[in-house]
Amino acid sequence: MGKLVSQIFVTLDGVYQAPGGQEEDRRDGFAQGGWVVPYDDEDFGRFVDDVFGGVGAFLLGRHTYDIFAGFWPKVTDPANPVAAKLNALPKYVVSSTVTDPGWSGTTVIAGDLAKEVTALKERTDGDVQVHGSGVLLRSLLDLGLVDTLHLITFPVVLGAGRRLFLDGATPTAFRHAGGRITSTGVSIQSYDLAGSPEYGSFELPENA
Repeated sequence: MGKLVSQIFVTLDGVYQAPGGQEEDRRDGFAQGGWVVPYDDEDFGRFVDDVFGGVGAFLLGRHTYDIFAGFWPKVTDPANPVAAKLNALPKYVVSSTVTDPGWSGTTVIAGDLAKEVTALKERTDGDVQVHGSGVLLRSLLDLGLVDTLHLITFPVVLGAGRRLFLDGATPTAFRHAGGRITSTGVSIQSYDLAGSPEYGSFELPENA
């Protein structure tokens, strides 16, 4: 049985929109795409290699799927570890409107998300990876289906754009599972799902 593992890039103010290019996602008039690019380095590359080394299948939201499908099939170098896995391994896109995906190896998930993703995890050898796909990720967290979250935080504030966690998000606790800081200051932290938050209060000393 595979684990559901999410990788998502966010800014210090929680924006995840259009990390990879200026034209990647212009929704809501967003004009600051490509904010990840200046922070690329060997440390970041090693993390990407590690992540893709354990993948068994990909689970993507509709918008991220469209971005990936428009780019990665054109990368045909077999030595490229990202393209090789994305083009060869099973891909699943969550959508109620896609009926005939053009990217080879793609299956559409349009039914019960909890049931379909649970079955996908059970039959996958390796990680079921969610890349980006902020809306889908929020739904998977609400359903308690995410096993590990790789939160990759870049040292930049944009002040606009779609944010990962919104008011009304399901209260969720995580357990820190490891992390690193790249040479350009990117914080790569891994968290395992740990159930619901616990609460308490700090009491004053009796002799205060």
